[in-house]
Amino acid sequence: MALLTLIVVEVLHTAIMDLKVTKNYGDKIQAHYLALAGIEKARALLYQAAHNHDQISAGRDGGLFNAPDQFRDIQFGRGQFRVFRRANQADGGGVVYGISDEESRLNVNAATPEELTKLNGLTADIAAAILAWRGEPGSNSMGANVDYYASLQPPYQPRNGPFQTVRELLMIRGVSPDLLFGNDPQQNGFLPAVDNDEENPTGADRVNIQTADETSLSAVNGITPEIARAIVQFRNQNQFQSIADLLDVTPPQNQNGRAGTSGAVSSGQPDPLAGTGSGSRVIDETLLMEIADDLTVTSDRNQAGLINPNTASLEALLCLPGMDRELAQAIISFARSQGSFSNIAWLLKVPGMDRQLFKQIAPFVTTRSETFRILSEGRIKSTGTSQRIQVTVRVSQSDVTTLSYREDNL
Repeated sequence: MALLTLIVVEVLHTAIMDLKVTKNYGDKIQAHYLALAGIEKARALLYQAAHNHDQISAGRDGGLFNAPDQFRDIQFGRGQFRVFRRANQADGGGVVYGISDEESRLNVNAATPEELTKLNGLTADIAAAILAWRGEPGSNSMGANVDYYASLQPPYQPRNGPFQTVRELLMIRGVSPDLLFGNDPQQNGFLPAVDNDEENPTGADRVNIQTADETSLSAVNGITPEIARAIVQFRNQNQFQSIADLLDVTPPQNQNGRAGTSGAVSSGQPDPLAGTGSGSRVIDETLLMEIADDLTVTSDRNQAGLINPNTASLEALLCLPGMDRELAQAIISFARSQGSFSNIAWLLKVPGMDRQLFKQIAPFVTTRSETFRILSEGRIKSTGTSQRIQVTVRVSQSDVTTLSYREDNL
């Protein structure tokens, strides 16, 4: 009887353990799909905003960046999901329920050595190793790095191309987890291997001021035929580096080489540029703020490495050329108190931002983020079993493309 009792107890114990293992496995699968539900909801809301030509997020504290009603502990079946991110230390830290803007970070595939070394703790040697990994021409440390990586266990070769994910930086000589992640694995200064494809918020193509004729330029609301003629004449002698250079456009010259528009004068109508003098400008800051969203200086719609001042941290803004801590803090304070920047020309409203500084940073900034990080957690309420999934997506008016996917103990 004792032996039979022992056998029965053992069988029951084994059966109970099998049931627990099966249930835990089932809970893990359900938590996985709850996390996927959060990912899909965030993707749907991003697509809806882009399709409706809405600015996806108004700023660091608005739109889908901070939407607890959409993303905080949403009940679904026998569990719940949440989409969340860690706020920057400057914003008080803590958990925020929303997506994360990838254009708030420095793009490791486009960053220059000067930009990289402005990040806290990143030395010139590490910056050189990053460029060598990317396969930048003329990287002096490429040979030494190849030998170094070959000596590791297990050995591997540098990619000699763009980074595929941000965690690939951990393979770089000198990059430690503490340097990359700091105190929070969700808060790093880098942007994964993606580009910024900035579209006009109305869905129309932007007009390229480098190549557009007077008729195309005049079609932009706010640009008169006289201003269009001035832009064309100006670019014959000067190349536009960014739309900020429009502030330097002078009145068009008539056949006598004097400022003015012969058509307007000969018709007896008042010349809108008359009396301004040869040193005057035809586009002021107010007009530039109105037309900036409709213009571009490149035919390439993929502009890599642009930073969004509406969402960027102080550290990311300091990577911009000519930027100091005081001005970077002024940009963040302005975005908090006055609302997000509608286009990059609105940076001219920031106290301390003059035209020369604006011209330096204009080629490197955008206010239209289209690449986002979604971190979703699914949880079974009865057992506490949870699973996290993190994806990086690019959003356009026609599609939401997944750029990276990660699922583990994030």
